[in-house]
Amino acid sequence: MSQRHSLRDKLQRKSIAIPGDRLRQKLPGPAEEYQEFIPAAKVSRKIEYQSIKGDLHERLIDELNQEEALGLDDEELKSRINQFVGQVLDTETLPLNETERNRLATDLLDETLGTGPLATLMADVSVTDILVNRYDQVYVERFGILQETDVRFRDNDHLIRIIERMASRVGRRIDTSSPMVDARLPDGSRINATLPPATIDGPTLSIRRFGRRRLTQADLLRLGMFSEVMSRFLNTIVRNRKSIVVSGGTGSGKSTLLSAVAEAIPDQERIITIEDAAELMLSQTHVIRMETRVPNTEGRGSITQRDLVVNALRMRPDRIVMGEVRAGEALDMLQAMNTGHDGSLTTVHANSPRDVFARLETMVMMADVDLPSRAIREHAVSALDYLVHVRRYEDGKRRVERISEVVGMEGSTPQLQDIFTFVVTGQSDGQIRGQFRPTGVVPRIADEILTTRSGEIDRDWFGRQNG
Repeated sequence: MSQRHSLRDKLQRKSIAIPGDRLRQKLPGPAEEYQEFIPAAKVSRKIEYQSIKGDLHERLIDELNQEEALGLDDEELKSRINQFVGQVLDTETLPLNETERNRLATDLLDETLGTGPLATLMADVSVTDILVNRYDQVYVERFGILQETDVRFRDNDHLIRIIERMASRVGRRIDTSSPMVDARLPDGSRINATLPPATIDGPTLSIRRFGRRRLTQADLLRLGMFSEVMSRFLNTIVRNRKSIVVSGGTGSGKSTLLSAVAEAIPDQERIITIEDAAELMLSQTHVIRMETRVPNTEGRGSITQRDLVVNALRMRPDRIVMGEVRAGEALDMLQAMNTGHDGSLTTVHANSPRDVFARLETMVMMADVDLPSRAIREHAVSALDYLVHVRRYEDGKRRVERISEVVGMEGSTPQLQDIFTFVVTGQSDGQIRGQFRPTGVVPRIADEILTTRSGEIDRDWFGRQNG
């Protein structure tokens, strides 16, 4: 009984150094008597390991800096880190079990080369967003739902070191004089980080992750993003060089849908993609990828999307695919669509298809051109053929809410007609129930194609329900 009480006292003080899975094997008596204390012991063990790893990481960084080894390539740096860990384990007595000793080199490698404590989340294919609000508060999004994790940084300095490392590996800089950074990691993930004074309570980090492989139309069809008839219709309008804008809110799946829609572009066509941070993954072979660049520390060397659009027009493109229009490049994109580069694709942040025109008008005005509102709207209506609006619903699923055709102007107002819509029919078990339905409107392209070549489009697509 005294042995049992002694163990209970140690557990209650959270000072025991036995991992939880081995702890149950060593308990004198039923494990249920100690259940309330076992989690505390596991937390204490994790904190102790993190403390040891943190101290060794600081020593490792100091040594690498002194040896000017941080500039080595990844393989050389990995070898140097393994050598450091081997020396420490051979010459020093550390309170680590065998599993932790084996893990130490990998964790230090992740801390130095990669994303530190976030490495396990980065390896999880179900995680689409990683949001670090504070050093001790990390959230992830899985299947459209935000969840808090048990991942923790040791302190703000630890988080800042990871942010600086991630930024430096992609040629970006972040410090108190330039406290914000937006960049793309080598695996295609997009990161945004801030430091005080931009964020008052400490550094933050947001990582938008992209799958290891591109989601195809077949994948999105299986996930219920649109119906089979909608997929066939989108392929038809892309093949027939109709200019399309994909609209939606943040995280609604615009870029994913844009990549999937672009599958229908014939492989022999020359495609130029223009993005602020390269995210699009196209399957065609004749693709030129272009990406913006921020100014250097001297305020020089910036490359804007407007610069890229203007240059792309001189590169003999068959199609221009712009990841997203955010500012004055909207004018150049519309001009390109109106001057022989039809069939181009892009995305816009907007709350509805009709809101797209208001957003484009605002962005064209950012190009410092003195055009009246009516002229801008006419320019946009002439350039665009179809608007595809995507939305992330309350159940976390992303769906195409409507496909609309641009039919002209009435007075000063752009006119749209919906071809397909998603109709919500109910909700059960937290899941939205609904159907993708045609509105009964037959788009102009149907008449164009049916009079020239049969078999590519079916008028029945637009006159019956397709769930």
